[in-house]
Amino acid sequence: MKTIEEINKANVDKLTSAKKIPKFFPGDIVKVGVRITEGKRERVQYFEGLCIAKKNRDINSSFTIRKISFGEGVERTFASYSPIISSLEVIRSGKVRRAKLYYLRDRTGKSARIAEKIKKKIGIEIETSPEIVTEENIAPVVTEPENKTEVLQAKPKKESSEEKK
Repeated sequence: MKTIEEINKANVDKLTSAKKIPKFFPGDIVKVGVRITEGKRERVQYFEGLCIAKKNRDINSSFTIRKISFGEGVERTFASYSPIISSLEVIRSGKVRRAKLYYLRDRTGKSARIAEKIKKKIGIEIETSPEIVTEENIAPVVTEPENKTEVLQAKPKKESSEEKK
């Protein structure tokens, strides 16, 4: 007989294979496409804001998004595997040190800003493809000598001001 955890895990696997859910964390700015039904018509409305909380509980996983709309703070909690979520896109990754950012509810303006997590350094993208090793692209290996006296003897002596005269 299957336990509830096994059934939930099977349902989560089935849902994740059908819909691609990106990895995001609290502190990230996320754009969620929500399906809204108005009469017979259905449309997608986007809700973009800061993820202030994330709860990972198998099929019961959820996340809370907060945004400021017309000067008023608006929070909305979404079930991660809900059919009303049509798309999920991470706009910006934030650098935070907490799992729940509820302290942002009391803050507005500059005090509510979150630093951006930098993924690339100075615009240089790191290649992940393996490189063929040849003699030309191997950097010379510098090893330290076993005796430090060799290093002292190998250095050229500096001319003192007395010897120059």
